Amino acid sequence: MTSRKMIQMRDIHKSYFVGKANELEILHGIDLDIYEGDFVAIVGESGSGKSTLMNIIGALDRPTSGEYILDDIDVLKAKSSQLAKIRNEKIGFVFQNFNLIGRTSAIKNVELPMLYAKVGAKKRTERAKELLALVGMRERMKHMPNELSGGQKQRVAIARAISNNPAILLADEPTGALDSQTSRVVMDIFHDLHKNYGMTIVLITHSQQLAQEAQRVITLSDGNIIMEKAGEHYADFG
Repeated sequence: MTSRKMIQMRDIHKSYFVGKANELEILHGIDLDIYEGDFVAIVGESGSGKSTLMNIIGALDRPTSGEYILDDIDVLKAKSSQLAKIRNEKIGFVFQNFNLIGRTSAIKNVELPMLYAKVGAKKRTERAKELLALVGMRERMKHMPNELSGGQKQRVAIARAISNNPAILLADEPTGALDSQTSRVVMDIFHDLHKNYGMTIVLITHSQQLAQEAQRVITLSDGNIIMEKAGEHYADFG
């Protein structure tokens, strides 16, 4: 039985300075399908267009032309208020620089997306505790971000990203600011979420080594998908 498509992109173009002499096209017609339960790595060198593609996948930016269906929603036709709802409830973001709220405890950081989604206080707190335990951070749930290491911050950020049970977890260079040992811990959490919880994960990275841990590795170059293959080391973790 084939899984349903979580992401469907057709002929996605993205240009800047449209209609001007210095118009610049970054994405040149991307076709991409990501299925429910996939673990996909999008890999490319700096300037390949992967950050632009990530912003479009995450509904942080709109393409110049093309079609993008996310969990049965036509993103290009969505109004700004709908896009905000999509970002909060359909997509869990994990960024390289963690993006935690500085003067707010770990548990309150995890509760924040649920607060925006109007989840009740008791349920928010219970779920936040469960998620912090899942990523090995329950003992530090009252700590502020400045009391946490980089790896601990990223684990809190992952718990926050999955708090609303999003359709996809979108991780942009999630180990970029971490040492190799801490990176391993973070990647193991992603594998656990994928294998044991069926999470659909899109990993944006410049690291071929990390990309090879995914089920599917999509290589981007000069705004085009130039290759797709199975991850060479996915079986070691999946």
